[in-house]
Amino acid sequence: MRIRKGDTVRVLSGKDRGKEGTVVAAFPTKGKVIVEGCNTARRHTKPQSEEQPGGIIDKDMPMDVSNVAVLSPKDGKPTRVGYKIDGDTKVRVCKRTGEPIPEVND
Repeated sequence: MRIRKGDTVRVLSGKDRGKEGTVVAAFPTKGKVIVEGCNTARRHTKPQSEEQPGGIIDKDMPMDVSNVAVLSPKDGKPTRVGYKIDGDTKVRVCKRTGEPIPEVND
């Protein structure tokens, strides 16, 4: 999967089409990502502890990775991701501009 946690993406299809956000979590085995502020569902939860009360909360749900595209760091438009071998390291690059995609460290 070419999209990672921390990438800035644009939603290409679905009810949140056109929205932009960062990837909060990526699930490569399932082929899904959670994008901040997109694909939100309302969940009814029980109280878990004193700090976490129950009620109705908005929760970002996973969406298929094919429904999002990484934004190019150069011009901010959606692009596909490719790889380039730079010395002994593998670097992700934009297919549109050829610019390397910066890695986000948590």
